[in-house]
Amino acid sequence: MKIAVIGGDGTGPEVTAEALKVMDAVAKLEGFTIEKTDFGFGGDHYLKTGEILPEGAVNELRKYDAIFLGAIGHPDVAPGILEKGLLLQLRFQMDQYINLRPVKLYPGVETPLKDKGPKEIDFVVVRENTEDLYAGIGGFLKKGTADEVATQTAMYTRKGCERWLRWAFEYTQKRSNPKGKKLTLVAKTNVLTFGHDLIWRTFQEVAKDYPDVEPDYNHVDACCMWMVKNPEYYDVIATTNMFGDIITDLAGILQGGMGVAAGGNINPDEGGTSMFEPMGGSAPKYTGQNVINPIAAISAAAMLLEHSGQPVAGARVLKAIQTVTGTKMKSQSAGKMGYGTTEVGDLVVEALG
Repeated sequence: MKIAVIGGDGTGPEVTAEALKVMDAVAKLEGFTIEKTDFGFGGDHYLKTGEILPEGAVNELRKYDAIFLGAIGHPDVAPGILEKGLLLQLRFQMDQYINLRPVKLYPGVETPLKDKGPKEIDFVVVRENTEDLYAGIGGFLKKGTADEVATQTAMYTRKGCERWLRWAFEYTQKRSNPKGKKLTLVAKTNVLTFGHDLIWRTFQEVAKDYPDVEPDYNHVDACCMWMVKNPEYYDVIATTNMFGDIITDLAGILQGGMGVAAGGNINPDEGGTSMFEPMGGSAPKYTGQNVINPIAAISAAAMLLEHSGQPVAGARVLKAIQTVTGTKMKSQSAGKMGYGTTEVGDLVVEALG
């Protein structure tokens, strides 16, 4: 397996190192090899060169089976520059049209929800990843004047809706859930009556091809309420780019915080290259202190393995993570884990056996 590694900014390289350590260990146990190539993209590269992604970088990254991204976000770079120029560029140019966010409460991890545990908090969000408001359609008129006008247009295509929703149905079909197979579309059809009408009609049509999956619908505001009140209601959620960006942060807190949340930007097409990352950000104030939690990054490594041809290895890593959170770690907060960053990585490696 050939993996491109972008450690990124802040604590990104630290958690990436632990994820790679675990991947190397499980590869040895399962009998395959991992070839890793580092790419130094991120804030430091931008400050030194003025470029975010060098010419030809995307084509070079396409040669790899997967990309592992540690984090981006530099205190000396204005917000949005790296996110738009690196993360969104890779998503769009590599057509990673699925953003996959497992929302799973690990054993031993605290949730702010009273009387809810790992059995109740175990669902997945399938977010459309290349359309909606993130397409960047818009502009200014009379900028900087009292008459300024700004427009930001959401874009949806039939092709984009169908491929995302069909993937979500197929994922739901394959997912093992004792509660049954249910796909909940989360949108706002009562107000966004053009784009979300297209999504709703496409959802109904695609659902006919998957009779074993129960099609369901929530307005996004209702979803936010039910996710807190009854998270066990959900199996798989399919939602738009913007709404998915918002509700997965809420979901991340339900599963114990961004220190444990991981996600994948997936191009499921043959020959497509996907990118996997922890959700916690670069956390620059903890850089170099060996206190940041690597569990999210190791969870992202498990996802990378699962979706890149090594599902048994991915499941083995996920099981080891849950052993460590359930029996070893005192907390998932930076500096309060009871162990340093590298020690947590070592514990997961030990639990693989």
